[in-house]
Amino acid sequence: MQAPYRRVAIVHVSEGEAATELTELGAVGSAFDTDDDGRLAAFYAYPDPLDRCWVRANMLSSLDGAATDDGTSGGLAGLGDRAIFHRMRREADVILVGASTVRIENYSGAQMPAAARLERQSRGQSEVPPIAVVTHHADFEHDAKLFTRSEVPPLVLTCRETVEDATRRFGDSAEVIDASGRQADRVDPVRVLQLLDGRGLRRVLTEGGPSLLSLFIELDLLDELCVTIAPILVGGNARRIATGSGEAHTRMRRSHLLTDAEGYLYTRYVKAD
Repeated sequence: MQAPYRRVAIVHVSEGEAATELTELGAVGSAFDTDDDGRLAAFYAYPDPLDRCWVRANMLSSLDGAATDDGTSGGLAGLGDRAIFHRMRREADVILVGASTVRIENYSGAQMPAAARLERQSRGQSEVPPIAVVTHHADFEHDAKLFTRSEVPPLVLTCRETVEDATRRFGDSAEVIDASGRQADRVDPVRVLQLLDGRGLRRVLTEGGPSLLSLFIELDLLDELCVTIAPILVGGNARRIATGSGEAHTRMRRSHLLTDAEGYLYTRYVKAD
């Protein structure tokens, strides 16, 4: 979708305040199908070259700010959202998620069709990006899909106190890594990115959950946020896409805004310079 905006008005809020230009979003951009891989890839390509980890978050929200519907994010998803979800995974070197999200969404390893594998090879990436799980306790069941339905063993990024026990329990089904910092019982997000960078996994895609995203925001480690806004109202006490005790004030700039016939909005915001 190119040039999807139409300037319509200059609004003066009150005397003495600067005018604000409002823009109506209209169907003036060029439409394309989600199976147009080249066109969709252009919207979600990572900066190139990269000399450090670039952290992109992909989240899904209802109109009233809920991150889940009936306990999981799947109830909010649509066909377009799924296509963009897979496109982002196709671009990433590694998919970073929190332990709670792995359990709630019953995560398995990433799946890549033949065309995606060839595309990734052409960029010098592995055929399938690993799932990297941030977890303080590494208390997963052995028969979890994370281990049993994964072509690539997941990276279990845990703390110093847990590494030895987790390595013994998971064996060859996962690679357990000490990602703690000064606190031996906590995973340090800064250390996580250092470890991924050391492995050349710089195109980082985090899919949450809300606690992990909030931590990356609080520590100013998030480079961009892609939020799909579903045309659904949830109400109740569902969590937001970022939930934590720390706060931040980080200015972002709009990179693009897409929509579809179902009324979903696909936003991409990048940290302002």
